[in-house]
Amino acid sequence: MDRTTKIRNKIEELFISRKLAVLATSDAGQPYTSLVAFWGTKDLKYLYFVTSKTTRKFANLSNDNRVSMLINNTINADNDFHDAISVTAIGGSEEITGSLKEKILRHYLNRLPFLEEFARSPTCALIQVTVVSYYMVEKFQSVMELHIK
Repeated sequence: MDRTTKIRNKIEELFISRKLAVLATSDAGQPYTSLVAFWGTKDLKYLYFVTSKTTRKFANLSNDNRVSMLINNTINADNDFHDAISVTAIGGSEEITGSLKEKILRHYLNRLPFLEEFARSPTCALIQVTVVSYYMVEKFQSVMELHIK
C-alpha cells in the first residue's frame, strides 16, 4: 500500500469514528473557532456541517469563505501524546441550497439523526467545505500532507 493510500485510509477511519470537528473561520483577520457536527464524503473532497444563519460563524463564512477544520481522536488521556491522530482540512466554504441540499442532508442526517429538527429548520444553513488539502499529524511529530484534486 502506498503512502497516499495509507493517509487516505487513516483520514477515512477518523471521519467514521468522529462526529465533531473544530471549525476555524476569520472575523476581519481574527481567527474564530466553533465546534460543529460534520459529515465527510468517502472521496474526502467535501465536508459538511449545519449552522444557524444567526451565528457568528455563518457571518464570518459570508464575509470570508476560507476555513479550516480540525478533527482528532483524542480523549484527553495521557496516551494521547503517543496515539493521537489529528487532521486539519483546508478549503473554501459555500452554502448549499435547493434540491442538492435535500440530497446531502439525507446523508448528513443518516450519520447524525439526532440533529434532524435543527438541520431542517428554515433558519439553518447547510455548509459545504471543498477541501484543498489535509494535514495529518500522528504522535505529535509525524506530519503528512494529502492534496485533493
